[in-house]
Amino acid sequence: MSITVYVPRDASALSLGADAVAKAIQAEASSRHLDVNIVRNGSRGLYWLEPLVEVETPAGRMAYGPVQPTDVLGLFDADFLHGGDDVLKLGPTEEIAWLKSQQRLTFARMGLVDPRSLDDYLAHDGYRGLTAALEMEPAAIVQAVIDSGLRGRGGAAFPTGIKWKTCLDAAAERKYIVCNADEGDSGTFSDRMIMEGDPFVLIEGMTIAGLAVGATHGYIYLRIEYPHAQRALEAAIEAAKARGYLGDDICGSGKVFHLEVRMAAGAYICGEETSLLESLEGKRGQVRFKPPLPAIQGLFGKPTVINNVISLATVPIILDRGAAFYRDFGLGKSRGTLPLQLAGNVKRPGLVERAFGLTLRELIEEYGGGTASGRPVRAVQVGGPLGAYIPASKLDTPVDYEAFAAIGGMLGHGGVVVFDDTVDMAAQARFAMEFCAIESCGKCTPCRIGSTRGVEVIDRIVAGDRAEKARNEVLLRDLCRTMVDGSLCALGGMAPFPVLSALDHFHEDFEGARQRTAP
Repeated sequence: MSITVYVPRDASALSLGADAVAKAIQAEASSRHLDVNIVRNGSRGLYWLEPLVEVETPAGRMAYGPVQPTDVLGLFDADFLHGGDDVLKLGPTEEIAWLKSQQRLTFARMGLVDPRSLDDYLAHDGYRGLTAALEMEPAAIVQAVIDSGLRGRGGAAFPTGIKWKTCLDAAAERKYIVCNADEGDSGTFSDRMIMEGDPFVLIEGMTIAGLAVGATHGYIYLRIEYPHAQRALEAAIEAAKARGYLGDDICGSGKVFHLEVRMAAGAYICGEETSLLESLEGKRGQVRFKPPLPAIQGLFGKPTVINNVISLATVPIILDRGAAFYRDFGLGKSRGTLPLQLAGNVKRPGLVERAFGLTLRELIEEYGGGTASGRPVRAVQVGGPLGAYIPASKLDTPVDYEAFAAIGGMLGHGGVVVFDDTVDMAAQARFAMEFCAIESCGKCTPCRIGSTRGVEVIDRIVAGDRAEKARNEVLLRDLCRTMVDGSLCALGGMAPFPVLSALDHFHEDFEGARQRTAP
């Protein structure tokens, strides 16, 4: 009888040797004349344990990790195919405390399924959301998403259902669904994990969005640095087409939805929705003026829904389990769950999906295990390179959109990057402003010129005497206000947030006499 062994094909696991581990397991099994079926699944998100190998046993899946090719012989000798004890044995996968305490909704299938197998997806409740949507009127689908409280998981946190309603109400002979998969924020990887480890859920979510607003064509605008995701998505799209879940007659309903992957331009600014549309149309990625909103006049001038991967991948569970089920997670105006990506100076980096309400301290200490260096946490940047630096004194802030706004922060895409007490926050502030200068599309003056002048002023603050520091700090704060108030999009409008937060909370780092450069 064949024994199933799971070895991730996630890009991070591959970078740590997962392919070599899979080959070593297959070779050792062959040499012992054992019947082993190796399934290349998605990562569970426990990245400090990758490559994480799982074995299907009568008692459930047993986990071993991190496994290297040199460990494989010992695993076979310990009879790991039947759950045997080994120094790398972690026990039943579902009982690993780090994983067991999560509330996985969007990531419910992550690591469970073969991402290339539609049958596997269907066996784990796949396409139930679409089946329900096909029995509903478009307005009812939109209302379910509104009632769920789902807000955009890409940064702005705009209510997803309201965006869909705007597009539904816009009269046009053609509409589009666009998935913003140009995941470029520092410390973020949840989009990639979905696309590599559970691509059908994104396809299902986009198909439901098409039914909801009357769109017949969708595009996944995929980050150019994600070749593994591209292959997974294209394979899943072909499988969905072959089985009638995409095309001219979805599940025999007569409804139409086509989907294709387009590779991004390799520019951070193309993660901004209107710049993304310009790039999709074959133009230079520059920000458009708003209004008109993309939901009214978007891709090729037609009404367009633009959501990020996590937003769209969450829709199927809302349609399957109901708006109230999803809304019952979270608190206040932050409903449902948020996949948080824990990175930086932490012992246990990875993907944590929890309902809104846990604190940063719980996330960093209980899940992350504290800093990898063993030193105290000094700052945490949440929300990518444009997110504010949150000091250790604010770690008890709950993960909640409004709570973060109250302390001058933002959740953004849910990336959490941790720094210990050796970090130079003046250098981090400089890096944030320089990042904006490099990545600016150049269309508006506050972003194009302001970010360049900002780097220069930070350098003068750090290098100057006390009087010069004071004068230049006034100038820097004034420049930041101009960028916030006058920039055309969030790149220039938010680049001052990390700079101002560093000035406010870590002022002592700007007072040294030595010249600092970007890290």
